[in-house]
Amino acid sequence: MIRRRLTITGKVQNVWYRAWFAERAAGLGLDGWVRNRADGSVEAVVQGPSETIDAMVRLAWEGSPASRVSDVVVSDDAPAEVLSGFETRATF
Repeated sequence: MIRRRLTITGKVQNVWYRAWFAERAAGLGLDGWVRNRADGSVEAVVQGPSETIDAMVRLAWEGSPASRVSDVVVSDDAPAEVLSGFETRATF
């Protein structure tokens, strides 16, 4: 199991990106969360097998049908909390 933090930029708010991301991540069996950020980006933490996280990163570039992803920055994330299931969080 590994954990990664993704920061997605572009036209990713008000286009159902969070819900789309959460659905895809849960469908892949990943644990974690996704939220909008006040700066207009979307942030997500995903935890699972490395191959599955790689697949989610590829999907993050596609985005919801109405979104336009310009960048996906992926970084390691130190476990600060136990993640179980996948949730959509409030804007930060």
